[in-house]
Amino acid sequence: MTVSIPLNSESIDQLDLSPVTDQVVPWLKSGAIADHASDIQFDISYEREPTDPREISEIPEIRLWFIRLDSYYPWMPYLLDWEAGELARYTAMLIPHQFTKTDGIQYNPEALEIFVMQKTFVLESWMKQNNIAGRNRLQQMTTMLGYELDDGFFELISR
Repeated sequence: MTVSIPLNSESIDQLDLSPVTDQVVPWLKSGAIADHASDIQFDISYEREPTDPREISEIPEIRLWFIRLDSYYPWMPYLLDWEAGELARYTAMLIPHQFTKTDGIQYNPEALEIFVMQKTFVLESWMKQNNIAGRNRLQQMTTMLGYELDDGFFELISR
C-alpha cells in the first residue's frame, strides 16, 4: 500500500523528520518493515517564488532535509516507490547532477557510483540484520541506477 508522506516548507526548513519517523518507526517496532518495500512516496510542497525555475532537487533546503533523512535512515531506498520515480528523486537529492528539460537528470558518474555502492553495502547489511531476503531487490535497485552487480559480488559482501 503506497503511503504519501507530506513535506511542507516548515518541516523542510526546520529539518523535521517527524513526517517520516511517524510512519516508519511503527513499522520497525512491529517487525513488519519488510512488508513496506516500495510503499513510500513524498509529496513535497515547498513555497518559492512563482518565477523560480529550479527543480525540487535543485533547492538547497530540500536537499539538506534529504541529507538528514539519509543520515537517520540510510536504508530508506528500500521503502521508496521506485516505479513512481522516488528512487531517482532521492538519488538526485543526495548526489551532484545536472537537469535539463530534454535529457532529464544526468548524475555525476563518479558520485553515482559511490552512492550505488554505499547503498548496496548499507542495504545488504540492514536486510541481513532484519532477516529480509532480497538480493534480487538490491540488484533491481542498482540496475535502475545504471549498474549491473552480479551474484558473485553479493556473495563476496555477504561473507
